[in-house]
Amino acid sequence: MRTREQEWLWGWDDTPGIVSVWADLSGRAWVWRRTPELVCEQVRFRPWVVLSSIEGLREVPGLGFRELDGDGLRHLVSADDGVMLQRVVLQAASRRLGRSVGNLRELDAIFLPPEEQYLVASGRTYFRGLAFDDLRRLSFDLETTGLDPERDRIFLIALRAPDGTVELIEGDEPDILRRFCERVLALDPDVIENHNLHGFDMPFVVRRAELAKLTLQLGRLDQSGVKQRAAQRGARTDESLRRVRYSLIGRELLDSMDAVRRYDFAARDLPGHGLKVVARHFGLAIEDRELVPGAQIWPTYQRDPERVRRYAREDVREASELGRLLGGASFALAGMAPRRYERLADAGPATGVIDPLLVRAYLRSGHALPVHRAGDGTQHSGAALYLFATGVAERVVKADVASLYPSLMRQYQIGPARDRLGVLLALVDGLVTQRLAAKAAGRAAVPGSNERYTNEAVAAAMKILVNSAYGYLGASGLTRFSDVHAANEVTRHGRELLALLCRELAARGVTLLEADTDGVYFAVPAWFTEADERRVVDEVGALLPAKVKLEFDGRYAAMLSHEPKNYALLGYDGKLSLRGVAFHSSRSEPYGVRFLKEALARLLRGDVAGVREVYLRTVDALTRRELPTRDLSSRVRLTKSPEEYLATRAERREHAYEALLGAGVDDWSAGERAHAYRGVGKRAALLPDGAWDDEARSQALPRDYDVDYYLRLLRDTFASRLERALTPALYDAVFADPAQLTLFAPSLAGARPILTVLPTG
Repeated sequence: MRTREQEWLWGWDDTPGIVSVWADLSGRAWVWRRTPELVCEQVRFRPWVVLSSIEGLREVPGLGFRELDGDGLRHLVSADDGVMLQRVVLQAASRRLGRSVGNLRELDAIFLPPEEQYLVASGRTYFRGLAFDDLRRLSFDLETTGLDPERDRIFLIALRAPDGTVELIEGDEPDILRRFCERVLALDPDVIENHNLHGFDMPFVVRRAELAKLTLQLGRLDQSGVKQRAAQRGARTDESLRRVRYSLIGRELLDSMDAVRRYDFAARDLPGHGLKVVARHFGLAIEDRELVPGAQIWPTYQRDPERVRRYAREDVREASELGRLLGGASFALAGMAPRRYERLADAGPATGVIDPLLVRAYLRSGHALPVHRAGDGTQHSGAALYLFATGVAERVVKADVASLYPSLMRQYQIGPARDRLGVLLALVDGLVTQRLAAKAAGRAAVPGSNERYTNEAVAAAMKILVNSAYGYLGASGLTRFSDVHAANEVTRHGRELLALLCRELAARGVTLLEADTDGVYFAVPAWFTEADERRVVDEVGALLPAKVKLEFDGRYAAMLSHEPKNYALLGYDGKLSLRGVAFHSSRSEPYGVRFLKEALARLLRGDVAGVREVYLRTVDALTRRELPTRDLSSRVRLTKSPEEYLATRAERREHAYEALLGAGVDDWSAGERAHAYRGVGKRAALLPDGAWDDEARSQALPRDYDVDYYLRLLRDTFASRLERALTPALYDAVFADPAQLTLFAPSLAGARPILTVLPTG
């Protein structure tokens, strides 16, 4: 028997093995369960809406009414037909308000998608009694003649079946699509997945099928086809700027790109989000893995098809293994929240996960939900952030306060004033328990094993979700239970606690470097052993409130402290980790990032002369134009449409847009990315399509970049990240122009980086 709080987190119906749910507004729901054989149940439910007023609805036949306790959204109205329900509610509201009301969002009503209505009302969730490996997962990957589905075509589909076998579908494109559908129906997977599935593969397949006038029969109901749903990240439709994702009746479409982004948001250690770089990071790529540059895949297939086949097999294998490695996070969420599995995989943690849990809890308890309310003007106070020293410190330790703000919410019972049932705090309690269990299981697993990565992914998802509870609290006017005053009380306790941590650590003879809500970095004396480091953390942790846990979170050979939340760490194993936009920005030119990594590795080992060597080598490569143009290009996200940019162009010219216009491109969309560089004569130049990802094509491009500009950028931007680690004279010597050397430059032999302790007060 579950407690009320357990029902809030997990639901109350123990029906096992649900792997997919589909419902419509006619009140029909299809539920597929694996027991272990697949069964499909068709059930009826009454679509419902929660309203603040039912004026004008009492006389409508066929409606059911339930009054909830409290004020706000206190009327639960249901009907056999959700379309009729929606229509009569809008009509009644239009009469009551004296204006046309065309959408339930205008009323601050709760009207969920049909599947969520069914899951909330029934108390069911996905995957009761199932492990992740119980799912039948199918991965597929396309090989196409180009990237434009309007003119390019599919010439191969690699498919990895649930049992791990890989098959290739080749031939005439319409035949490929028909055979692909046949294989999906025959293999009958619960989940279809790939990396960037919604960004490339599904949009391409759907459009090519449309042009061939084929219906993609991929779902579990006859003639169901492929559905669309609005999404923040996904394919952009032709007719509008909205983005969509795709759905299949009876199957879940999972994009491992979402899992990678979610993992990296917490771990912050991935070198990129593309399949191949992530596969290498996690050790999924085989040593002799076949690689073919993107623009060369079709030409290579025409002269050496077996090479492309090997490449495609490895792509689909890596995508499947990556999905297995990181899929545990959304799998765990689907066992809690009343949403489709595929929607939880790409949902934001606050409105995408916490909101459905809150709605289910309040309706289960028979209580009204609050209406959205604008803030009273109170500002959200900032988080605590301290920078104690800059430069290079050795023998560095990180002590982490596990989920600081949620822990303070639990310790001092700080929740939204309008959360009369205390649901948010109860959810945080349950999620923290889940996170700690997954974190412990991950640490106990073999390093580099699937079990470790899976548990780390679950722990990361729970961490994001738990931490979002505080963000949910402080999102004044944006969330139903927001309470900026409660959020400010949490940050007040946070500042007090961090101050206590720092005082107590300093009292034990360590040198503080940086402290914020993610933890405290400090350097220890040379005589400290690892046992001494752990002892200090344990001693200080014992002084904290019971529900606030201080953990020993890592030890490093050295750290460069640059600015708050911008630092570089060198592990005792030689691994370099970069944090913050000063060191880790998607817009940074690759040559500068490479220089920084090599220079930092030398600097953090105390090799100042080695930093000079790296600098001179980079200057020489630039001067000789040995670097490909791609390495000098910046990847920029476009935020303006052509019309918006042209309207302000006379006042301010921007490099990326000028590069587009200079290349004859006058049609782009906000949100797209461009690769631009500075050419000879200060010309804004555009990297050709495909050259960013295609090594061979990149090497063949003209090296017409502005050498003087990139030399200045190297010294004034990238090298400046090391400035706080060197005395002014030493900095000038390390990064002196090799063409203008002086007799009075200080010797770099024996030079060491410095650490500057900042004044406090």
